[in-house]
Amino acid sequence: MTDRLAIALAQLNPTTGAIDQNIDRIRTARAEASARGAELVVCAAMGVSGQPVEQLVLKPFFLDAVEEAVREFARETADGGPGVLVGAPWRMDGQVCNAVLLLDGGRVATIRTKHVLADGAPFDERHLFAAGPVPGPVNFRGVRLGVMIAEDMATADVAEALGECGAEILVVAGGDAVDLDIQDRRINRAVARVAETGLPLLHVNQVGGHGELVFDGSSFVLGADRALRIHAPAFRESLTVARWERGGDDGWICHEGELAPPPSGPAAAYQALMLGLRDHVRKTRRNGVLVGLTDGIDSALTAALAVDALGPERVHCVLLPSSDTGRETLEDGREVAELLGCRIDEIPMGPALRAIDAMLAPAFAGRDTGRAEEDLRGSLRGAVLVALAEKFDALALSAANRTDVAVGRSMLHGDLWGGFAVLKDVYRTNVVALANWRNRSLPDDGRGPAGRVVPERVITDTAATERRAGRDGDWAMPPGDLLDDILRCLLDQEMTVAEIIERDHDPVMVDQVWRLVVRGEHQRRQLPPGVRISGHGFGSGHRLPVVNGFTSIL
Repeated sequence: MTDRLAIALAQLNPTTGAIDQNIDRIRTARAEASARGAELVVCAAMGVSGQPVEQLVLKPFFLDAVEEAVREFARETADGGPGVLVGAPWRMDGQVCNAVLLLDGGRVATIRTKHVLADGAPFDERHLFAAGPVPGPVNFRGVRLGVMIAEDMATADVAEALGECGAEILVVAGGDAVDLDIQDRRINRAVARVAETGLPLLHVNQVGGHGELVFDGSSFVLGADRALRIHAPAFRESLTVARWERGGDDGWICHEGELAPPPSGPAAAYQALMLGLRDHVRKTRRNGVLVGLTDGIDSALTAALAVDALGPERVHCVLLPSSDTGRETLEDGREVAELLGCRIDEIPMGPALRAIDAMLAPAFAGRDTGRAEEDLRGSLRGAVLVALAEKFDALALSAANRTDVAVGRSMLHGDLWGGFAVLKDVYRTNVVALANWRNRSLPDDGRGPAGRVVPERVITDTAATERRAGRDGDWAMPPGDLLDDILRCLLDQEMTVAEIIERDHDPVMVDQVWRLVVRGEHQRRQLPPGVRISGHGFGSGHRLPVVNGFTSIL
């Protein structure tokens, strides 16, 4: 029986489907862990395949490739170095499971499968995986490890069963995507499991952007006394070695190590958005991004995030003025690019708009000018941005924010046509807060300049957001903070009409906002993917019927 054990928390950034590349990252982490005296390397859930894997796990040839790569890597552990606990989709008895595999002694020594499957967004595992039995401890070189996978930690059942079967240390291969609405849930769950079992707990989470999801890392170790012993850095890869020693009562004690405080508030949101964008560009192998600057704060913040994520040399800003574009809009756009130090080009839209108007004039004759013309201009603008991005092998960024997405305003500046919508899950009021924060702060690992990057006039000019023509006629929208509060009530908190009205909202206004939300669903289905930082992101996480007769809630 050993009295000491060094476990490396491998907080890695895999790419979904890049099996060999992901194994290489794990291999490198194992080599570093060995050099630092670790005997076991623990990786996050689905570290071999990346996640979300979605319907890749239904493809036999994908599962074949995963198994072949894992077994080949397992043979390397015959060198007497550290064992490796890796996550992967794995076939067991004719079914596909979310599994963790212990690679040691040149083979796949032990397999444990996930018992509690995630149900609903962002991971709908019940349609992809079979639930495994309640797991028993894993014996690793004389130490009984209670291995859990992600949601296995969500309830007391699995941890208590492991404790009753003799587990000495709880080890969680995590897979938690960022949800800033409930940022402390992971730690709170871990504390509850430690309190219930009296066992220390080690939790490893992956890091990086994967499509719409962002994983923040923030791996940690809790002692049996529920004290935080180790906390790995957030939003970046790291390898942290936890050094354990058996205490006088045969319980395991983790010596205190690195305690990196995680960011919170606007800093956490900005870091998540920046990492999600950076990894999307990197993993789709684009040269850079293209941002169409408008008169709004959304495009300015999108450009700032892009520069912080990628560096100014990989960000190309474009102004697309028309005859009704004001002088201040052009000045603000040029100032944004100057502050950020990135390239900006001006491409007048006048000739194209005049040609379109002339082409459609006979068909539109006798009808009032309205939304059709407005949306057409937005579509044309978006088509130009996409063409430019394609020519430069760049990614066109949509500047659509969650408020505009909710009420169907994303067509205004061509934001339906981008390749990635970095602000898709950020309400307009939060866009303003993030811009103000960025003007005061330089994010960790940011590649942009310190100081002001969004002109004050851009932040304070909200006139364009105060009014929107509805299909039933013009009506004044509530101010931005009230509009966002109504939307949060309707979309995020699932409140009753009475509860919303109790927050001093006009019933008629609430009903009108709901009508816009209903009508905007078809437009939301056309939006590009974007960073998700809450549990209520549009897409698979929040959908209404496209054809919906329930347009009034009064």
